[in-house]
Amino acid sequence: MTERLTGRLTGRLSVALIQQASSLDPADNRAALAEHTPTGHDLVVFPEVFARDFGAPGSDVSGFAEELDGPFVTELERVAQARGTTVVAGMFEVGEDPARPFNTLAVRGAAAASYRKIHLYDSFGFKESDRLSSGPLGTTVFDLAGFRIGLMTCYDLRFPEMARALVEAGAEVLVAPAAWVAGDRKLDHWRTLVRARAIENTVFVVAVGQPAPRYTGHSLAVDPWGEVLVELGDGPDSGSVELDRAVLVASRQTNPSLANRRM
Repeated sequence: MTERLTGRLTGRLSVALIQQASSLDPADNRAALAEHTPTGHDLVVFPEVFARDFGAPGSDVSGFAEELDGPFVTELERVAQARGTTVVAGMFEVGEDPARPFNTLAVRGAAAASYRKIHLYDSFGFKESDRLSSGPLGTTVFDLAGFRIGLMTCYDLRFPEMARALVEAGAEVLVAPAAWVAGDRKLDHWRTLVRARAIENTVFVVAVGQPAPRYTGHSLAVDPWGEVLVELGDGPDSGSVELDRAVLVASRQTNPSLANRRM
């Protein structure tokens, strides 16, 4: 799915990474959108399920699912317009199965899009598919400030074919909100996978997670060479980065791996 083109065209994309925890109270999380959304950026990225946290493993979250014109997205739109930016944040969205909503990313502001998480976290002892429905197969890419931006969510990072599909659809920046559960090897996996998706696809990757102790934190932005442009710690924090189109072009000229594919 491709959404509308908008935004200033400068060859640079200013991105804010908002590593904040979502609570179990949706009203608190709606208020946090205004509290933590800065001005002066083209794109502001919040974590996965920011509208309301998962709760205890296996919890029924269906009672917290909303429509895309519900209270959370309405506030997301209001804040984005007030700050003159585009905001990405995660939520539970009402689906065809009332007991198993979608895990959805909503984008509002100078651009509008939504993505329903495809790869549910049935791994490391969790079974996300017991409580959530997988989104339809396909890609979500939208245009902002002259950049093509593709959406992924958390566990999607472990599936390189999804990142490649987004790049084939034109994505130059992959945005991956997450609630990357903490545990043995998990931080190393997180950093390695984010860098790998950038290097193998010669794209920028912006991955923003919820903080410790439950989650891993360490939100980061990586350039098409695999260089880490910014990385936060494990606690609540925020950061910013400017993505430069010239870096993307140079990396693809020097390392034309996309053009050299045989399979």
